Amino acid sequence: MSIDRVATASQSAYFLAQIESAGSALDTTQQQIASGVKSTTYAGFGNQTQVLTATLAADARNGAYTTATNLASTQVSEQDTQLTSLSSLAAQLQQAIGDAVANNDASSLMTQAQSIFQQAESILNSKDANGDYIYSGGKTDTPPVTVNSLSALQALPSVAGAFANGNLQKSVEVADGVNVSYGITASGVATGLMQALKDIADFDAGPTGNFNVATSLTSAQNNFLTGEISAVNTVNTGLTSATAANGYVANQLSDALSQQASMDTLYKGFASNIQDTNMAQAATQLSLNQTQLQAALQVTAGLHQLSLLNYLPAASTIG
Repeated sequence: MSIDRVATASQSAYFLAQIESAGSALDTTQQQIASGVKSTTYAGFGNQTQVLTATLAADARNGAYTTATNLASTQVSEQDTQLTSLSSLAAQLQQAIGDAVANNDASSLMTQAQSIFQQAESILNSKDANGDYIYSGGKTDTPPVTVNSLSALQALPSVAGAFANGNLQKSVEVADGVNVSYGITASGVATGLMQALKDIADFDAGPTGNFNVATSLTSAQNNFLTGEISAVNTVNTGLTSATAANGYVANQLSDALSQQASMDTLYKGFASNIQDTNMAQAATQLSLNQTQLQAALQVTAGLHQLSLLNYLPAASTIG
């Protein structure tokens, strides 16, 4: 008769399946430890997949808001410095006029006015990091101030001709449905200053002007300049208000950035709780998987070595 193996085909198949299952579980745990995530596919997160995808989408949208808000905040910060400089220029013009009246000498007034114009024109025609004109009102490739000298400003029939900016006010979406306006135009912020400079240049070019030789003011010159002190003071007040309004916008954007940072932390933490591998648990599971695979291999190997001979009594020796 034949001596068969103890193990049947079905038993062998069962233990081979156990080996495959243990090996697969071990591979999965090793991959989780190596990648740092529980699964490399959404299917691996089971019923948490929808929550995870929604969280990742919200985090990406929040990241886009942060990028746009940072750009706006940078421009507003630059505008704050520039508006402060424009206000300082108006104060300088007021001081120059006041000194001319107080000293009864306006011979240096036009030189100072020309310098103030040049500085103001440089500020208003400044560009951002992308090469766009900051105060262009949407006409980003067009210098918002069209004249480059006080004499050119004086030659214009109206101060409005000194500006070529559009009227578009920039805005940025800082959260779902929340927008902050931050655009400032050259004409919107500097018409008063340019008008004051043009008025002085117009008077200087007139029959009672010629301040360059006015080492002793005439009655007409004194009356005009005295009136201009008040006019330029109004200009300076307007620029100070514009600077304050811009500062309010800067605070709004700063608050938005803080909120976006908080949301980024929240979203990433929530996604991490779903995605990331718990290394302590994974290390324990890895050890368990290795033990299970080793046991399955040992049992299967031993099973295939067994036959009925292992259970037959040893042959007796006949003397």
